[in-house]
Amino acid sequence: MRLVTFTHGGRTRLGRLEGGEVVDLRGSSLPSLMLALLEAGSDALAEAGKADGPKLPLEEVRLEAPIARPPKILAVGLNYADHVAETGREIPTVPIIFNKQSTAVVGPFDPFHRPKVSQLLDYEGELAIVIGKRCRHVPKQKAHEVIAGYTVCNDVSVRDWQRRSPTMMMGKSFDTHCPLGPALVTVDELGGTPSGHELRTLVNGELRQHSNTKELIFDCFELVEHLSTAFTLEPGDVISTGTCGGVAAAMKPPKWLVPGDVVRIEIEGIGAIENPVIEEPETLALGPHEEGSPI
Repeated sequence: MRLVTFTHGGRTRLGRLEGGEVVDLRGSSLPSLMLALLEAGSDALAEAGKADGPKLPLEEVRLEAPIARPPKILAVGLNYADHVAETGREIPTVPIIFNKQSTAVVGPFDPFHRPKVSQLLDYEGELAIVIGKRCRHVPKQKAHEVIAGYTVCNDVSVRDWQRRSPTMMMGKSFDTHCPLGPALVTVDELGGTPSGHELRTLVNGELRQHSNTKELIFDCFELVEHLSTAFTLEPGDVISTGTCGGVAAAMKPPKWLVPGDVVRIEIEGIGAIENPVIEEPETLALGPHEEGSPI
């Protein structure tokens, strides 16, 4: 099953992707948004696979990020051997974990920003896990039971800001720097495991990254076990599993992203996201005493 969050006629709601159509689930008894559906439990998720509704042509809807504001976005560094090699680092013995802020999320075809404060903008094509059940201390052998499904993520990175702090969070969390989608592909759709799926990242049609999810150093189930040892995982949490070799920073010279570039990330069996790069627009800072003051 491929569940989507989509906007049509000015309303954003839950749907099921079937070929070139979206089954609109608004007339069912299901929640209207993905996070609420996951929080409702496995019976609700199963019902989403059976519920009927109007069918809308895909080209007439706007696909949004499956979950607009995940409770947590947890990401993994150095989780493919070829990416470790291109950075000159050692293969980690435990997963390297950092977080991205939920305000970084944008849809599968939305633009993302080159920040005003840096030109060292990079892409990272990644497989992402979506948690389906509140859980703690999950053994690897049971991790598949708490995963709702998988999606595609671009772990957009601002390299100089990333390197300034060992936590990496600031360089990974700029607004718009977590495109997600196009769908939440449930575990059963992938035969229970996401291993063995081709991953490709293209910039303006040029192949930059090409690997397979079987090459993960720490696989999806190991990551769930590791993270749930320390804290509770909740429905809607996103775990981005790390990128493979071929990032812009490792090229000689680096091929940083610039406005006008289009980044496409494809994962076999899950789908593709495609996001243009734009300059960060002018914004207003709203303070307690100077509402609307520009900075």
